[in-house]
Amino acid sequence: MEKKGKQNKEAARKHWYSWYFEFNLLYRILIGLVLGIILGLLFKEKILWIAPLGDLFVRLLKMIMMPIILSTLIVGASSVSPANLGRVGIRVILFYLLTSAVAVLIGLLMGAVFQPSAELAGLAEAAGKEAAAPSLTQTLLNIIPTSIAQVVVNETILAVIFVSLIFGIGISYLRVSSDKRLKNAGETLFTIFDGTAEVMMLIIKGIMQYAPIGVLALVSVVFATNGPKVVGSLGIVTAACFIGYAIHIIVVYGGLIKVYGGLNIKRYFKDAKDPFITAFVTRSSNGTLPVSMEAAENLGVPKDIYAFSLPLGATINMDGTAIYQGVCATFIALSVWGHGFSFVQMGIIVVTATLASIGTAGVPGAGAIMLLLVLDSVGLPVTAGSAVAGAYAMILGIDALLDMGRTALNVTGDLACTTIVAKKMKELNLAKWKA
Repeated sequence: MEKKGKQNKEAARKHWYSWYFEFNLLYRILIGLVLGIILGLLFKEKILWIAPLGDLFVRLLKMIMMPIILSTLIVGASSVSPANLGRVGIRVILFYLLTSAVAVLIGLLMGAVFQPSAELAGLAEAAGKEAAAPSLTQTLLNIIPTSIAQVVVNETILAVIFVSLIFGIGISYLRVSSDKRLKNAGETLFTIFDGTAEVMMLIIKGIMQYAPIGVLALVSVVFATNGPKVVGSLGIVTAACFIGYAIHIIVVYGGLIKVYGGLNIKRYFKDAKDPFITAFVTRSSNGTLPVSMEAAENLGVPKDIYAFSLPLGATINMDGTAIYQGVCATFIALSVWGHGFSFVQMGIIVVTATLASIGTAGVPGAGAIMLLLVLDSVGLPVTAGSAVAGAYAMILGIDALLDMGRTALNVTGDLACTTIVAKKMKELNLAKWKA
């Protein structure tokens, strides 16, 4: 009896907080967003004491940004076998990167058309801090650093991406070396960075448990300072993203399948709908892989192609995330600076978002983390107490909804590119397209 009573007491002690972690994170963040809006509107300046709780969330996100970039990009690049880089890999990767670049442009176009913005306090101060845009030539030269340590410490994003990709490709060659010593060195390095990436994913999951509180605090300060006028802007952001998703599916993927591939577009979407719906619900490209592989099989794609292409696509092909970043970066720029991006800054966003897609994990919410990288590259760092942090918090509040659409688009793109590569290599079973 005494033992049972002790167990009951331990269960009771656990119960007072366990409900928080057992409750769906999506709903917790949405509740945090709604409560933050209500508290900010009701209490106004009296709620500003809560600001440090929001600043803590921003600092946690900034803390993990550089380790995530390094570890995930190195693992992503070193996971591609040099043997597969030739026959299938180069074709697939080029399709993935090209569609991602087009997706960023669509996102920026949607941002330019819809002009989503929120009038945030501190606008003049933030605009005064806008970084002067370097020339395109200088931007391209700066991608290649003179000091690896310096670009990591200074968080020079494009240069860090370049170094990570080159380093990762080097590891991939070591892993297939015939020299046992080099092969062991490659596997050791891969294991270290793979383990680091997994640790960072665990840390992200932990930080996201705090996200509802951080969003509540950040959003309450935004609404306490600016009032209800910023609500409608979130609806515009959502509309811009989803219209961008639809355009990309119809124009880009439809064009690839029908025009470039000469295939029946209705037949493609008949099998693509299952991974699309699964990804929309689960918000995970990796979690949708079994369904995507089954769809590829039904479409007549050989297993040796889709077994390589689809897992790779879940790692590096993030078209929906690219559109999201283009729209959301425009929203934050308009809200903070009062104007959009220059052509040079748009180019930087296209390059950064396209390359960053290689390291974007295929798990729920990863795109919001990579948005930090894109913002940083154009002089909009998310720092505690800034207008940028407030605008970013507003995006994070509706991120789950945006994530459903962008993940569905991501897996649809993986399947489209895989199908086209198989067709162009004359390995697609066309008999299945007549069924």
